[in-house]
Amino acid sequence: MEFRIARGELAEAVGRTARALPARTPVPVLGGLLLTAEAGRLTVSGFDFETMVRVETSAEVTAEGRVLVLGRRLLDICRVVPEGPVSCALEGTRFGLEAGGTRFGLSTLSYEEYPALPPAPPAYGGVDAEAFATAVGQVAVAAGRDDTLPVLTGIQLRFDGEEMTLSASDRYRYAVRRLEWKPEAGAAGEAGTAGEARPAGEAAAAREVGVAREARPTGEEGSAGEAGPTGEARPAGEAGAGREAGAAREAGAAREVRPTGEAGAGREAGAAREAGAAGSAGEAVEVLLPARRLLEVARSLARCGTVRIGLDPAQQAGGGVVGFAGGGTRTVLRRLEGRLPGYGSLFALPDAAVAEVDCAALTEAVRRVAVVAEANSPVRLDFSAAEGTLLVRAGYGDDVAAQRLPAVLHGAEEFTVAFNPAYLLDALNSFEGPELRLELLGSGQRALLGGTGAAAGHRHLLMSVKQLV
Repeated sequence: MEFRIARGELAEAVGRTARALPARTPVPVLGGLLLTAEAGRLTVSGFDFETMVRVETSAEVTAEGRVLVLGRRLLDICRVVPEGPVSCALEGTRFGLEAGGTRFGLSTLSYEEYPALPPAPPAYGGVDAEAFATAVGQVAVAAGRDDTLPVLTGIQLRFDGEEMTLSASDRYRYAVRRLEWKPEAGAAGEAGTAGEARPAGEAAAAREVGVAREARPTGEEGSAGEAGPTGEARPAGEAGAGREAGAAREAGAAREVRPTGEAGAGREAGAAREAGAAGSAGEAVEVLLPARRLLEVARSLARCGTVRIGLDPAQQAGGGVVGFAGGGTRTVLRRLEGRLPGYGSLFALPDAAVAEVDCAALTEAVRRVAVVAEANSPVRLDFSAAEGTLLVRAGYGDDVAAQRLPAVLHGAEEFTVAFNPAYLLDALNSFEGPELRLELLGSGQRALLGGTGAAAGHRHLLMSVKQLV
């Protein structure tokens, strides 16, 4: 095996593929990258049983072959190798790289012990790469980080006709983003039974989500007065003082955000019906993918023009894979078992007060006043219809901050609501449009943030908190 390649192309191919390398693994070969040299091209592949990344780039191949080398060591070498062409060759059990008078040697790993790479799933459609990367980033902020509840660590993709819906939730917030995509001819027909009977494993995962909304450790039974701001101070599953400070309010909020269709023996079927989008269940396909991995994939493909998505709708959840390809890079992600709870009833806020405010100005104001807020202290928003203003304030006693902004309020003369500042900033930063619309029910209840105009397809549900004083 021998080839010659530009330093930049080698570094980019190795850097993209290295995203699939596990941080720690008991299987040494999974820490390797597979280099395959064929006529006029070099293919770099990485696989850890959950994610497969394959990058193709042009190269001058003198002798074809393949070699498995330590991925992170090769990545470190690519970062420091001199500019110019890089000559690579397999010399016995050593892989050598030479450029600009500098020579590196790498020991090789056993290719026979490396797992077979999964085949790419059939093409299902395509989506604008930049829009897809933006949409994934907008909903990923609401995904959970508690690996004991894997369903809540994922982003759910729903394909219904020419619309794709992305959603994520960690129980305290729920983000949804819709965008256009182009399905392959006949893709809708292939999805015929995708919305019908659900496998037992998926049903169990859905029941697990319902139980997670109800069950709380005994140490979380704090006073209702304390639980207001504390209930949203930390992401789901984070241990420590935030939990011990009490989550009676959390438990109430979690019960409130449970979809009505999840009650009783028909919980899974009700959630499936409530999943929200138009069209019959048989016409739509849903897949749940790890949020962190999907965000990395979307960002890496953001400049490739079009992302081609591949999946087999007939595959059971958790047992299938979803492929993403573009710009010479192909990634395959294994699906998570289960599905997110429906959001249809959660996003319906009857008799809500509606406020409209400049999104960038509100984001900057919250960032400023949150400086004086304690770890579990909320940011308070005071709307006044008569004055046409919004007062953003935080802190207690002498340690306070406030800023007044222009705003429009409908449905009430005055309205006050408070949020965890970190969660509120995550939500505000995810919006791109100039105007923000807030639908408000009251203290300690749901609040729905949404864009206007072209950004109306993005919505973010937050639980407000109760004031201590």
